[in-house]
Amino acid sequence: MIDKIPDPQFMNYDRDGAPDESAMTRRQFLTFLGRGAIGLCALTGVCAAAGGSLLQAAATSDTLPQLPAVAKDDLYIADARYWKSLGENRRVRCGLCPLECVVPPGGRGHCRVRENRKGAYKTLVYNRPVSMNVDPIEKKPLFHYLPGSRAFSLATVGCNIECLFCQNWQISQARPEDIPSKPVTPSEMAGLARKSESPVIAFTYSEPTVYYEYMYDIAAEGKKIGLRSVMISNGFMQEQPLRDLCGVLSAVKIDLKAFTEKFYHETCSGQLKPVLKTLEVLRDMKMWFEIVVLIVPTLNDSPSEIREMARWIRQNLGPDVPVHFTRFSPTYKIRNLPRTPVATMEKCHDIAREAGLRFVYLGNVWNHRHENTYCPSCEKMLIRRQGYYTEIIGLDKGACRHCGTAVPGVWI
Repeated sequence: MIDKIPDPQFMNYDRDGAPDESAMTRRQFLTFLGRGAIGLCALTGVCAAAGGSLLQAAATSDTLPQLPAVAKDDLYIADARYWKSLGENRRVRCGLCPLECVVPPGGRGHCRVRENRKGAYKTLVYNRPVSMNVDPIEKKPLFHYLPGSRAFSLATVGCNIECLFCQNWQISQARPEDIPSKPVTPSEMAGLARKSESPVIAFTYSEPTVYYEYMYDIAAEGKKIGLRSVMISNGFMQEQPLRDLCGVLSAVKIDLKAFTEKFYHETCSGQLKPVLKTLEVLRDMKMWFEIVVLIVPTLNDSPSEIREMARWIRQNLGPDVPVHFTRFSPTYKIRNLPRTPVATMEKCHDIAREAGLRFVYLGNVWNHRHENTYCPSCEKMLIRRQGYYTEIIGLDKGACRHCGTAVPGVWI
């Protein structure tokens, strides 16, 4: 019996936001049991449904195929896409994300998962998931996309930026050889998703851009057997790869870290402008997408910044894009700041609504009225939420049962 985890990275919080060292989330417990495991699948041989226990998962471990273990340094090398050779010196330029890394032979890109092998660019994470689980779709969060459904979720290691508040830094900031993994081909992964009885495959946890080839092929395989795929991303991707990817995805969630280049540069080692371009491309491709903004006290919570962001979204993306303001908790390299005050979260909500956004939500705030979805016309509650519990009470085939107003989203 584990009574207390002294390491602050495992800190949990009670409903009032006070530190609770006697409790861990399910994800933290799995991380504590073994960093470098393949999530629940490595520990039990099965991907359990959200809310299930290790014991329950172990009881059904014969439902999925047992995959052979792979040595820590036995990386699977596959051809990368979106790069070009720079000539006789065999350097290459990556064209996947806006960093456009120039990589010499034997070197790796900023993401640490792509390597120049004798003038050919390779991905080191194809077929190499390090986390798999079944989550509520609301955890992503996607609120206007198949509410109440489950998503077979997966990730490899790696990210093309470094957020100092990253919740999954153990895998996002790792190299492929840092974490043991088991090989799962795209067709096998689609099969696992179908066995889990999830209608959706979610690419999440770390940054899907860096395992683009694997993501694309899994989504394509899933599409063949009637499964949909969603990407949970920082949006830091070049336009052509994104447009190509939209052909196999059905929804996207973008983390808009802030609305200043200063924040992106100093806190995320990234850039704002390419992310805004990604949002515009998603609009042009008619892809369903939602936006999440983590509100970090003193860093990106000023009313003027929130107002400017909301106005940009309204003018460039439209009033119907769901925007989720999420409450910050100290983690990774930012542990000196407190949790975001609820009053600040509510102020962000009010500013966004005043700017004309019709669907604004608050996340990580227990049992708040702004977790729910309301009709934009008659203001009747359509979807009630409490954490990941979801109840559809006033929505029928994408329209309000009370007044008939259509509510934008993917409902069936």
